[in-house]
Amino acid sequence: MSDKELHTRFEEAVAYVNGYTEPLPADLLLKLYAYFKVANKNFDNPGSRTPLINAFKANALFQAQNMTVKEAKEKYIALVESEVKKL
Repeated sequence: MSDKELHTRFEEAVAYVNGYTEPLPADLLLKLYAYFKVANKNFDNPGSRTPLINAFKANALFQAQNMTVKEAKEKYIALVESEVKKL
């Protein structure tokens, strides 16, 4: 898959998740969060007002830190396809 195709599929997956109205499991959201941040090269500290949520987000980012942008996009897409779209 070309970089352009991958980016298009990633953007479509992000749009799908952003338009999803049902609640998603917290562990799934954390994975999506980490993959999204890595895919967009955004390693800013989590901005939640709740310290516990920040800790979970920071942990998710830590687990994904050695992933490439391409890998993060691929994993995000795969997770949306296998988990979110089946709900």
